[in-house]
Amino acid sequence: MNLGTEWLIDASGCDAAALANLDRMRAVFDRVIRDMDLNVLGEIAWHQFDHPGGISGLALLSESHLTCHTYPEFRAATFNLYCCRDRASWTWEITLKEMLGATEVKVRMFERTIHEDTQVAGAAK
Repeated sequence: MNLGTEWLIDASGCDAAALANLDRMRAVFDRVIRDMDLNVLGEIAWHQFDHPGGISGLALLSESHLTCHTYPEFRAATFNLYCCRDRASWTWEITLKEMLGATEVKVRMFERTIHEDTQVAGAAK
């Protein structure tokens, strides 16, 4: 049984100033959420760390979650999107190059599954 898809994204060679810009990171989240028709529950949580100003973001979704962590000192950003409902892949490579200046974007996709014969504990056979 398919429980959803998880994407792990590593972007490198990014513009360090973009990775420390909270408005820019919010814009990336807004674009992912809009383009993939995701549904945010509550407020998106953001935290900007002291120098060099890396940012962490977390959006709780009805589909699961979207997170990011930026590392301006390494010109890198990581993203994680887990959707428990079917979604087409997104243009991570193109969009992160456009919005963050990434020179390389690695996208790994994992199907989250359980075996069909797995039963809920205590369920009747």
